[in-house]
Amino acid sequence: MGELEPLHGRVVDRDLGRVDHIMAVHSINPRGLAAHDGLYRSAMAGTGTLRKVERELIAYVVSLENDCHY
Repeated sequence: MGELEPLHGRVVDRDLGRVDHIMAVHSINPRGLAAHDGLYRSAMAGTGTLRKVERELIAYVVSLENDCHY
């Protein structure tokens, strides 16, 4: 795995036991994978005002509004 090995443990979906497709696409560019993971973690990090489920619901609604099928 080389450069990907340390990243793999961070991006594997523990519930599904695999890496989500959107993250797997980045496997050809480990720096891109690390950047995507960092952006996701930053966006979903606790703010003290919104619970995780609320942040996920907002992300879901935004995806619907943007006609994103992922």
